[in-house]
Amino acid sequence: MSVLQLFFVITISLFSYNLNNEVEVKVTNNGVQESDIKCSENGCFGAYKGPEFINGSDVAHQFSNTMSKAVGDKLKELYRLKNFKKVDFTNIVMSTKGMGSGSVTFELHIPFVKVSSKCEAFTSFDHVGGWNHSPALERRKKELANVLMNNHKLNISDIKTTPEGLQEYWIQWKNKKTQAECQ
Repeated sequence: MSVLQLFFVITISLFSYNLNNEVEVKVTNNGVQESDIKCSENGCFGAYKGPEFINGSDVAHQFSNTMSKAVGDKLKELYRLKNFKKVDFTNIVMSTKGMGSGSVTFELHIPFVKVSSKCEAFTSFDHVGGWNHSPALERRKKELANVLMNNHKLNISDIKTTPEGLQEYWIQWKNKKTQAECQ
């Protein structure tokens, strides 16, 4: 493994904590694209700057995957600290400036709200979406069916759309392992 490859592996896998207890995740890919996510007890904010597509692959939209993982990780961390939260779907903000130009800045703000008990909290988070096409929500529901506890349902946002055509449904649920006591 080259020094450059090792640098990228370390960059992707390390979380750095600042004095405000925010988690910062910086992801780079051969210097072509960069995303930066910061999470606190109030939510996660991040941005991807780079090409929309590389070799036909929708790399910009993959930032939603990166953000979903960061949000789920933060919700689990807060739950373990007995700081029970869920995503505030109403106040999610998405921006996709430059879409269609070949280079895009994709910004996401995923806010959290406090809930009164551990079984009102959600500790897993995902999405389904697409650029200029309807998200395959029914297919995604089927894919996630096996992650649900018995008699539990996915909590799904209304569709969120940017002026440039990104459409996303955001999805949260109780993690089977983290919230087993909420069965």
